[in-house]
Amino acid sequence: MEHGRYQLLAILGPTASGKTAVAAHAAYSLDGEVLSADSRQVYRGMDLGTGKDYGDYEINDKKIPCHLIDLVDAGYQYNVFEYQNDFLKAYADVTSRDKFPVLCGGSGLYLEAVLRNYKLVQVPKNDELRQSLGACNLEELTEILKHYKSKLHNKTDIDTVKRALRAIEIEDYLARHPNMDTSMPEINSLVVGIRFDRLSQRRRISERLKQRLDEGMLKEVRGLLDKGLTPDQLTYYGLEYKYMTLHLQGQLSYREMFSELETAIHQFAKRQMTWFRRMERQGTLIRWLDGYMPLEDKLQRIREWLF
Repeated sequence: MEHGRYQLLAILGPTASGKTAVAAHAAYSLDGEVLSADSRQVYRGMDLGTGKDYGDYEINDKKIPCHLIDLVDAGYQYNVFEYQNDFLKAYADVTSRDKFPVLCGGSGLYLEAVLRNYKLVQVPKNDELRQSLGACNLEELTEILKHYKSKLHNKTDIDTVKRALRAIEIEDYLARHPNMDTSMPEINSLVVGIRFDRLSQRRRISERLKQRLDEGMLKEVRGLLDKGLTPDQLTYYGLEYKYMTLHLQGQLSYREMFSELETAIHQFAKRQMTWFRRMERQGTLIRWLDGYMPLEDKLQRIREWLF
């Protein structure tokens, strides 16, 4: 199903911006389904710490389907290449049933894996090639890259020597593996961002952290440790798991854990906004909505943009 000239609606925003509720209600009004773009919600058994917000998908006695969550067990290290492949399968499934796909998330890499319409390839490091190009400057590497492809798809490939080397490495690998599938459907996406002013964002983050702790987030982490996950493994899954594990190990008091985690999430939200601004500079049009706008007004604005 298409709406206007768009095949996908993407709702993005920093943590605690309320994007999940907007995406779920948009899907409800568009006869659609949600596809998550969150690097941590793919893990089963990590619900409160990753903010799955299941309640947001219950609208007027209807449960809005949400794809790309609970894909793998905690302990596994899922990556963006797997995400892009899983997204394409879920997107094909949703559209084959004539439902409208609504992408929702705050993980910049996962969002760009969809919005850039560029197939990611998991290419191994080629030390021999890197050594042979080690003396080249950025201008020389750019010219070498042009021999592989006349049109540079992604300008960030030539931002730095390191990026240019990696781009050449990828193109060289593809040239030696001509049968590899690098096709990516062209998906025309309407990208909508939800944001609050800085002070409001900080307050929302603090309130949500308190709420999740009240709902049993520490119990969730204790359960993961009891299942055999190591503290180092849990740290991999993000800030909440890192600081709550430190508390459960006796390295931080509850008050220290809350204070340090609160500060870390504030900093994380700031980094998310920096990522979104970079996406805009590189050509992604993000239409921003004020978080304080009433939900129905947000949905009306989205409908106007879609049609």
